[in-house]
Amino acid sequence: MARKHSPIDTVSAPQDRTVQVALAAEAAAQARLRVDRRRALSKAILRSLGNAAITLIVLVALWQAVVSFTGISPYIAKGPLDVWDFLFVSEDAAEHRAAMFPLVGQTLADSTLGFVVGMVVALVFAVLFNLSKSVEAGVMPLVLLLRTIPLVAIAPVIILITGRGTTASVAVIGTIVVLFPALANILFGLSRSSQQSLDVVHVFGGGRLMTLRKVNLPGALPSVFAAARVSVPGAVTGALLAEWLSTGQGIGGSILKFNAQAQFTQLWTSIALITVITLLLYNIVQVAENIVLTRMGMTTAR
Repeated sequence: MARKHSPIDTVSAPQDRTVQVALAAEAAAQARLRVDRRRALSKAILRSLGNAAITLIVLVALWQAVVSFTGISPYIAKGPLDVWDFLFVSEDAAEHRAAMFPLVGQTLADSTLGFVVGMVVALVFAVLFNLSKSVEAGVMPLVLLLRTIPLVAIAPVIILITGRGTTASVAVIGTIVVLFPALANILFGLSRSSQQSLDVVHVFGGGRLMTLRKVNLPGALPSVFAAARVSVPGAVTGALLAEWLSTGQGIGGSILKFNAQAQFTQLWTSIALITVITLLLYNIVQVAENIVLTRMGMTTAR
């Protein structure tokens, strides 16, 4: 005996089809969104790599122009081909690399220390300033005062306090170089939060910490990455300065030795290596920024 369809069955069948169509449409929209994000990410990475390549070509061209057209003696001025021959072509290239790469590694280690400590201190200060205007009013004048004093002038005092040749002196000098631009960028990002988003958190009973965690910090990510990009060359500069004045190690400590001993090929090679590595690190941070912000649906204006 044939089963009779109830009114419930006749109603639920169109509803099921509607639900299936809606689910299919949502899945298609999510697939298109993933494809768009991957395409945007690929374009951003290719753009970063293209910019890095253009910058490197311009630097090498300017370097060669300085060597070729300024009339400096070839005994003193070394061009890109001379450095390439020194590191990879000459009979003693392996020994040259064995001598230069540890110096570069030491400078990178010192730069990393200053970069990490400086960024952490800048982020902590920015959060404290955002949470308390009294803390900002009390600390910011000291920060601005330190910013106006040339680092070379206060570096001897820092070395006297922390000790010559210590890791603490490298960390303090690197932190000072990184801190000020990073703090300014992060503070700017924290202050750009949408007022509508802040009002939503307040309406649902969120306090200042909740607002900071849910709105201010996520919205400040582009500024945090901008601070990191700016801080990369600053951290390298701070490491070179600390090595020159305090530790005597790495590229910063060896440049004066190369110059005093008339080892001009080593001098130009060390400068070229640290410049190229700084450029690569800058672009690595930029690629990481593009990946994170693209996955979060944010865009950066460049």
